[in-house]
Amino acid sequence: MLRRIYAIFHARNLEFVRDRSSLSWNIILPVALMFGLSFIFGGGTPPEYTVGVLQSGEAVDPGSHPFLRTRHVQFVPVTDLDEGMTKVARHQLDLLVRLRPPARYWVNPESPRGYFIEFALLQSLLQSPATRQIQKAQISGHAVRYIDWVLPGILGMNMMFSCLFGVGYVVVRYRKNGFLKRLRATPLRSFEFVTAQMASRLTLIMVITGFVYTGTSWFLDTRMEGSYGTLLLITVLGAICLISMGLVVAARVTSEELAGGLLNLVTWPMMMLSGVWFSLEGTGAWVQRSAEVFPLTHILEAARAVMIDGAVLGDVLPQIGILVAMSVLFLTVAALIFRWRPR
Repeated sequence: MLRRIYAIFHARNLEFVRDRSSLSWNIILPVALMFGLSFIFGGGTPPEYTVGVLQSGEAVDPGSHPFLRTRHVQFVPVTDLDEGMTKVARHQLDLLVRLRPPARYWVNPESPRGYFIEFALLQSLLQSPATRQIQKAQISGHAVRYIDWVLPGILGMNMMFSCLFGVGYVVVRYRKNGFLKRLRATPLRSFEFVTAQMASRLTLIMVITGFVYTGTSWFLDTRMEGSYGTLLLITVLGAICLISMGLVVAARVTSEELAGGLLNLVTWPMMMLSGVWFSLEGTGAWVQRSAEVFPLTHILEAARAVMIDGAVLGDVLPQIGILVAMSVLFLTVAALIFRWRPR
């Protein structure tokens, strides 16, 4: 028995080692992710808090007030009060402060981070008599809870993994075991096969996402200010776009290990930079622009606008247009480079 186990063990190891693309990718991927994330989030210890400073200029002068010298806080300039209050409500900013007379600050009562940075602000005011008398303003209306903000991110992340890995692994396995080769002998065209795979995965992901959203909304009473029809349209288009991306990855790959590496290369940066768990407010402008190349970024922006801000269809048309354009591009590329045979 042990000899048979060893024979299978040895054969599988040889198969993996001889697959140079998979072997190389398993070495390159973690190194590439480490270098990429360290480059994006490098520059020392990341700030614990993000505070908006209401002012007319573009730069925040740390020497103008003791609070602006607080360690582990990222101070970002805010020129529009309404925009700043919206970011506080949506947990993109932990606090919004105006230090010039009349001094005032805005905080979200539902934000634990806002509570602690408010305490730091009040302590720093003891060193500045000019702003010792500062007015407090809570975000009016129903403040946005973190669970309200993060729910679209969790649903989007689950949809991303299901669409990319669910399609990518299946197609690669079909190609490797010869199933695609047998389909090639039928009148079925690549576009028809790709469309069928998309329709199948889309049906599954919509049922799963709908079930998770309904259950979460029911038990946690999450916020929904906009139209369910608009949210459904965003979800469908986002799923199609992510499935199309998965088909591009799997269009020519013949190894599950290589497919997994490529899919990880796509999903990890998307999960980190698309605003799943935290806002990119306060990061470099180039980081925020880089995040716009990912479909998940536009899915979450549109979904949060509808669920939290009550945006209508016209408000999210830019994100919808980008998702449609990406879907057409990915589907076209997948159909053009699709390969039926393993070699």
